[in-house]
Amino acid sequence: MSWTEAFQDVLGPGWGYFIGTLLLILLIALPVMVGVALAVYADRKIWASMQLRRGPNVVGPFGILQTFADALKLFLKETIIPSGANKGVFLIAPMITFTLALIAWAVIPFDAGLVLADLNVGLLYLFAISSMGVYGIIMSGWASNSKYPFLGGLRSAAQMVSYEVSIGFVIVCVVLYAASFNLSDIVLAQKGNVLGFLNGNIFNPLLFPMAILFFISALAETNRPPFDLPEAEAELVAGYQVEYSSMAFALFFLGEYANILLMCALTSVLFLGGWLPPVDWAPLYVIPGFFWMMGKIFFMFFVFAWVKATVPRYRYDQLMRLGWKVFLPLSLLWVVIVSGWLVFTGHFDTLPGVSI
Repeated sequence: MSWTEAFQDVLGPGWGYFIGTLLLILLIALPVMVGVALAVYADRKIWASMQLRRGPNVVGPFGILQTFADALKLFLKETIIPSGANKGVFLIAPMITFTLALIAWAVIPFDAGLVLADLNVGLLYLFAISSMGVYGIIMSGWASNSKYPFLGGLRSAAQMVSYEVSIGFVIVCVVLYAASFNLSDIVLAQKGNVLGFLNGNIFNPLLFPMAILFFISALAETNRPPFDLPEAEAELVAGYQVEYSSMAFALFFLGEYANILLMCALTSVLFLGGWLPPVDWAPLYVIPGFFWMMGKIFFMFFVFAWVKATVPRYRYDQLMRLGWKVFLPLSLLWVVIVSGWLVFTGHFDTLPGVSI
């Protein structure tokens, strides 16, 4: 029984569905916002630890309130709009970025039945939302009426479009194994699918290379080091955000970290088995699936921060060459290999309602 169905049984189909959906939206949106604040703190502490520094350690116990103090400072600052900017587009751009980053969480399953919208085409929904994220960045770079934000916006748009193609082919490989675009079905398809007791596509020799490729593409998609070229400090200062201040800048910042956490969650769902434990062993199922899912998200975020602290930045020509000349042909070839292997081994014949 899903979350909303439980409320409908108690309050009826009308109010039960409305209240259940509203509570589920709040239960997802509010923790995501708090998670973004804690992710910024964790990011800075991980970098500091790996570079033998202290990181935030003054505001609150162990500096944990530093991010909230920064948010309060931005909230109280004045929003400055350049005199030559297109004011409407200038203000709408960060709203678009933040809103798209938030609504993408609607289809992420945190446990069996614990998902806001269990869509049959959940992956296509996510792909559409991530593709629309380019608009906020282009709009902010153009509306600022300055060459540096404009150049940063074009860089970011080209980078995101380039690596979305590779991500799409990686997702096709996962969809072929699960025979579904539904994220919950993809998680359940990973139960014991390797050697009969390992949960997760990452243990599959055919899908492991795609997991690595997806992770690297996710770094580029979210403008994370070593692919943070739209905001390279030595070249463009802050990229498309350079003319923004106050809460407009904060919305970009929140949207960026919400997208990073989203990629961590998507990696967990597609390759790490989602809410399933790593091993299909009965005692491990005593731990609620929600905690397994959150643990995997935190682990992936640690890896994101680890890469930022240790890997030097790419040049832009290296970035584009990697996307178009390495990842694109490799991911396309892997789709052919995976689909050929599944047809050859009769994988589709064992799936209900699927025939080749």
